[in-house]
This record gives sequence, structure tokens and C-alpha cells, in this order.
Amino acid sequence: MNKTVILTLTAAALLSTTDAMAQLKYPATAKDNTVDEYFGEKVADPYRWLENDTSAATAEWVREENLVSRKYLDNIPMRKAILKRLKETANYEKRGMTFERGGKWYAYRNDGLQNQAVLYQMDRYNAPVSEWRVWLDPNTLSTDGTVALKSTTFSYDGKYMAYVISRNGSDWEEIYVKDVATGKTLDDHIVWAKFTKATWVGDGFYYSAYDAPEKGKETSAKNAVQKIYYHRMGTPQSDDRLFYQNPSQPLRFYEVSVNKEETVMYLTEAGMDNGNNLYVRDMTQPDAQFIQMCSDPQYIYTPVETVGNRMYILTNAGAPKYRLMVADVNNPGYADWKELVGEGESVLEDVTFTADNRMILQYAKDNCNQLYVYDTDGNRLSEIELPTFGTTSVSGARGQKELFYSFTSYTTPGAIYSYDMATAKSTLLSTPKLAFRTQDYVTEMLFYTSKDGTRAPLFITHKKGLKLNGKNPLLLYGYGGFNVTYKPHFLSNMIPFMERGGVYVHAVLRGGGEYGEQWHVAGTKLQKQNVFDDFISAAEFLIDKGYTSKDYLAIQGGSNGGLLVGACMTQRPDLFRVCLPAVGVMDMLRYHKFTIGWNWAPDYGTSEDSKEMFEYLRAYSPLHTLKPGVHYPATLVTTADHDDRVVPAHSFKFAARLQECQGGTAPVLISIGVNAGHGGGKPLAKRLEETADAISFTLWNMGVKK
Repeated sequence: MNKTVILTLTAAALLSTTDAMAQLKYPATAKDNTVDEYFGEKVADPYRWLENDTSAATAEWVREENLVSRKYLDNIPMRKAILKRLKETANYEKRGMTFERGGKWYAYRNDGLQNQAVLYQMDRYNAPVSEWRVWLDPNTLSTDGTVALKSTTFSYDGKYMAYVISRNGSDWEEIYVKDVATGKTLDDHIVWAKFTKATWVGDGFYYSAYDAPEKGKETSAKNAVQKIYYHRMGTPQSDDRLFYQNPSQPLRFYEVSVNKEETVMYLTEAGMDNGNNLYVRDMTQPDAQFIQMCSDPQYIYTPVETVGNRMYILTNAGAPKYRLMVADVNNPGYADWKELVGEGESVLEDVTFTADNRMILQYAKDNCNQLYVYDTDGNRLSEIELPTFGTTSVSGARGQKELFYSFTSYTTPGAIYSYDMATAKSTLLSTPKLAFRTQDYVTEMLFYTSKDGTRAPLFITHKKGLKLNGKNPLLLYGYGGFNVTYKPHFLSNMIPFMERGGVYVHAVLRGGGEYGEQWHVAGTKLQKQNVFDDFISAAEFLIDKGYTSKDYLAIQGGSNGGLLVGACMTQRPDLFRVCLPAVGVMDMLRYHKFTIGWNWAPDYGTSEDSKEMFEYLRAYSPLHTLKPGVHYPATLVTTADHDDRVVPAHSFKFAARLQECQGGTAPVLISIGVNAGHGGGKPLAKRLEETADAISFTLWNMGVKK
């Protein structure tokens, strides 16, 4: 087919799409006269009524918007084929690493298209799947896969396993307990827990919870005064003992952890800065009280192991890229800590103790993992060689000879290895069989330069033989916040996109943790614009290098990444063809007034902090920077009715305002998931449907018809 015919078809497709957009009729969204005043300046908020997500009016608006969106998305001709292909590429076995508890071995496994992974029990770590026994199947806890298993913890005597679930994607959690000997779920049941696990001590466990919210406000009410309770097995929750609370600091998180010997208890206090405070209690001493170990919550202090009186703590205090310290239970103050492994060029992310006085230290260099073997005196002994740049996790325990690690990259599915410390050799235990050829795809790591000269990596994945002609559909993903790193992960869900000539790119941005705490802070508060500048610069770099052009460029992000997309599309609406903001923080003036939004203040600042902070937030707040008559890109906003982390009102108000302001013909849709939350634990079926929506919407609005 010659070039003229290709151009003619593309133009025809775009014209057809434009005609379809012109016929879109959005629901009429009511406006009111709500006005807030900040430091003497008045700010209108005419869609405030949409914050009441349980009202009949909001429910009707949601229903009407979903009808418009579903009609549009379901009529995209390629969507069915994309969904079918997504089910094929997702239909492969996914295993987690084995771990030992009470003399039995356990592992998570999804046989392909199960909504939730199943926890299995086995008698030996290398038992064939035929010998695996179903231990806990979350898929049986609901008919539609909307009950997710959040965590499990075994009592140290091996008698019990507590498991934490959430329903419909909510952050609210419930705790149940299984008897390990019989496999039966007991009557013990905890509700209104949040951001917790069960910490076993004796014949019971500690957990963190809030008071039950007002009926009808479960997903939006501000969470305050987290409490720690102790539950004794066989008793009702109403009898649980209040162990700790701090009403003088209602907007903080509290959690306890205990070492295997149940001799040392840690209390972690977070939510007031970028880090946490850490307290310790010697449980061998009757009536011992907590002693504060450190007092600068701008830094992170994480206990990783306790051996006798020695406490091993991972921290970025005095080391932006982290170091491993040792403290003594008898002299726990920070001034008495000793450095065991100092700060290096790469970020120290995790420490796993094993047998024979060995530790595995996991580092990250340019957002890719490295694994090293150390002794407990802090000496590096060797490196565990990895296949290529990618992401690892380690499974092991102090005194346990067996050590496992997983490895994945953008083109490598999750493989599980065992590692023999004596021979320094890795053995592949499992790797999935796929319905497509991973060798047909390639990942490049290139570095782009941001507006102020800062360099950062891009991970670019596409089919081999790609021609850099500027006409490749390209999906650029980013996050950039909260010290979070998004390392390489297998892209089975992007295969239908890349099979159509698409390019998937992940951009490393300031605000994340890829290069340590300084990198994180450089994208926070009055420096948050750096994150948006990074993302825009990455997009311009990809255009300059010929990977794509403005007509074929889409951007995507969720949560803080949804804010990223919203801010960039309002600052540079000319740069992008398609925008996909998911569960985004879109109202930067009021985000802190809902559920746990107050916890984001160390990264964002709040509109109440100062006039300068208010003006800075308003200057990039996606909701407040939309302007009538601007030609905004084709936009698919996504959120969910049970999102109690970033409440759906953010997306509701942003979508309503964007539909009002859109000066062009590109569609502005919002899809509101039912019985779904912020994203964690979402059933596979729902994830595939949403991915089919995003890919088909993106390609259709780029003029790609097949």
C-alpha cells in the first residue's frame, strides 16, 4: 500500500472520529453558588454538590455519565478484539515465591484468568503443583471477585493464620483467622480496621482501626485518631483491649510490630512528615514502656530484623539513599546507633536475613534492582547476577537455608529462582508459558533532560523493527510522588497495543524514590512543578527522537499520576492527543478534607498552610486551571464508587468542568466503576475491561482503526 493511500485512510478515520465526537451529548451538570475564601481571595466551586457521593442527585449524574461513556466505548469497533486478546495474553500461570510458616510451605498462584490469586499450602518448597493444597481462595469470598486478600500473618507458634480482606476496593479492612491444624475459619472477626496487619503476641494479635464512620459516609468521611487494639482469640471484638491511642495527634498512623521471639515491640508513628517516629519496648521487662528511638519524622526508620538485643534498622537519616544501622535495646536512642552498611551510589531498598549470618541487600540503580550478599558484620561478599535490568523481590528468613528471589522486566514474566549461598548459583524454579513471543519485543533505557537540566531515565518498550517515523501510537506513563518507585514490570496488558505498532514508555520523574530522598523532595510542595516539567520534557524528547508525534501521543497515570496527567494536559493541551487520568487528585485546594487526604500534605502542602502555598496549589490544580474554549485532548477520566482513598468527587468535578470548558470536538468521558475502589485488589476481569477501554479509546482517537 502506498503512502498516499495510508494518509488518505488515516485522514478518513480522523474525520469519522471527529463526526462521532460532534454527536456526543453530555449530561447537563447543575452548578451552584458555592464560593470559598482563601487568604482574602474567593474561589468558586460550582460542582461542590458532587462531593456528596451518596446523594440521589450524584447517583443520577453518575448513571447518566456512565451511559454516555459506555455507549461511546462499546461502539469502538476494535474494542471487542482488544478485550479478547487481553484475555489471551493474561491467561498464563502467575506464581509467587514460597515461604515457610510453622513447618509448612505456602505460595500464591493464579492459574490464568482467576480474579484473585489463591494461597496454597505444601509440604516442601519444591513440591510440584499437583501436590499443592488450596489453603485460602479469595475467589470464593464473593461471586464477582471484589473481595481481595490484603495480607496474611501467622502466629509464631504456628497455630493460627490471620488474614486481612477488603471489599469492593475499599481501604476499610476486615480480619479473619484460620486454625492451621484444621484449616477452619474461626468465629473471630474484626471490622473497621484500616492500614493494618495482624501482629501476633501470645494467644491474640494487635491491629490498627478507626471508630466506625457515620452511616452513609463510609467512603468519604475524614479518618482521625487511629487506635491500636489487642484481640484475644475466642472473644468478640467488643471485648478487645485498647492498647494505644494519641487523641492529641488525630491525623497520624500508628502500628506495632514484634520480633519472632516476642521480646521486642516497635511502635511506628507516621503521617506528620515524609518519614516516621520509631519507639521500642522491651517485652522481657514487666510493665516496660515505649522508649522513643528517634525524633525527626522527615526521615524513614524501618526495623528489618531483631537478633537478641541488636536491632537492625534501615534509614535515610544522614543518608538520602539509605543505610543499614544497628541499635541496642538497652540504649535505643538514635545517638547510640552504629552504621553497619553505609550509603552507596545506588538506593538501598530492602534487607533480608538468611541462614549462616548472611543478608541479602536489594539496591536500585536507575530504577532497576541489584542483589548483593553481605555478612552480618556489614561486609559485601558477592553479587547475585540478574538476567537484565528489571525488578526483584526476595523471600527468606533468619536461620532459613532456602532463599528465593523473583525477577521480572518489561519483556520478562515473573520468574522464580532459588539461590544456593554455598555455591553462589541460581536455579530457575518456575517461569510461565505464554500465548505470545516475548522475544518479539525489546526495551530500551534512554535518558531525557528536563527543563532545568535534570536527567532521568525512560524505559521504552515496543515490537522489534520499529520505524522511527513519528507516527507510532505512544502511551507515556508516569507517577512522580510520595517517594514511590515504579520499577520494570511485565507488560502482558500492553501486548494488544504494541501489536498494533504501539510504544509503551515509563518515565522516571522527580517526586519518586528512584534516586533517594533528595530526588523525592525535589518534586514536593513548592517544587511540585518539577514533576510536571519532567513529564512534559519526556514527551518532547520522545517526539524529537521520532518515536511519536503530537497526533499519536497519549499520557496515562493513576492517583498522584492522575494529578500528573490532569496538570500536564491543562498546562500543555497542545502536546497530547489523548489523556487518561485515573483516580486522580484533581482538587488541590480541598484534597485534605476527605478520608486520609491529610496524609498527603508532606508531599503537596495544603491550601491552608500559607498564601504562597495556596497560590502555588491553585496554579497547577487541574480542576482550577481548566479554561473555557481551550481545545483539550480526547480524555477518558476513570474513577470508582468505592474509592475511599482519592474520593471520586475529584474526578466527578474535574470531568464536569472539562466537559463545560472543552472548546474542541475531542471527547471528554468519565467512566465510574461500580463496586470498585482505588485499584488495589481489583478483580482481573475488571482490570481487563478497563484496559480494553483505555487502549481502544486511545487508538480510536489517534485514527487507528484496527
